[in-house]
Amino acid sequence: MPQFMVLLAALLWGAIAIFVKQLSFYGFTEMEIVSIRVTFAFLWLLPFVLFMKNKRQIAIQFKHLWYFIGTGLCSIVFFNWAYFKAINMMSISIAVMLLYTAPAFVVVLSALFLKERLTKKKMIAVFTTMIGCTIIALAGKDIGGNWTALGFIIGLCSGLGYALYTIFGKIALRNYESFIITFYTFFVSTLTLMPFFPFWKNAALLPLEAWFYMAGLGLFPTVVAYLFYTYGLKGIESSTASILATIEPISAVVIGVTLYQEELFFTQIIGVILILSSIVIISDWSRRRRKIDFNTRVELD
Repeated sequence: MPQFMVLLAALLWGAIAIFVKQLSFYGFTEMEIVSIRVTFAFLWLLPFVLFMKNKRQIAIQFKHLWYFIGTGLCSIVFFNWAYFKAINMMSISIAVMLLYTAPAFVVVLSALFLKERLTKKKMIAVFTTMIGCTIIALAGKDIGGNWTALGFIIGLCSGLGYALYTIFGKIALRNYESFIITFYTFFVSTLTLMPFFPFWKNAALLPLEAWFYMAGLGLFPTVVAYLFYTYGLKGIESSTASILATIEPISAVVIGVTLYQEELFFTQIIGVILILSSIVIISDWSRRRRKIDFNTRVELD
């Protein structure tokens, strides 16, 4: 079940380009779109908080505030800006593949800060993912005509920022439920961005359709996806979750090809196959480890 929740979250994240492209068409900048995303996510979550029977559940300790500064500011705000900027500078396919350098960052950071084992299969899965991302990125460079060095660097920054959510989220789960983490993540993000990027000033004159896209961006690839992903983190290691989430690029590539007529070439298909292979590798590793752990407990009993 945790693996399935992570995969669902990744599929929803893959659809984010639809909202970004449309909101860019309405004239919003990248940071305004980030502000729209976190603000509407916070508004979607707020009613659930207000009507919670046990209000004590929403309380957090001041000493744990840094968890949510990490998930909200260092991850959500930073990686969203970098990702949306890369989408508008290059193609969706290239931007999303650069975002998925995140598993490499997560594996290294998890070993350093969460003391997770750096196993051979994890390294193989990450290496396979990185090769797949590189092939697709280089294919875009050769054939796309919209590849830039600056866009490439910004795309890598999105991967680092994305990885930080997994690290901070895993630490926060030691003390809080997934809903509380998601709520405070977007609360911190909203407080940070709203004073500097008042998107509603430009949105007031826009058609109702634009507001549907803004609300949808805050709900589907944000609140629902992050609740799924944070819940999934409870049952699997952060490095495993990050590699499983690489299903997102495939979702994004399909959207780019079908909705925005982006070309998909043979080399890019190879890259997609490699990414899928990494998911199979890490999923098999997770099943084997649970089986070993179960057998060990049976023997001890």
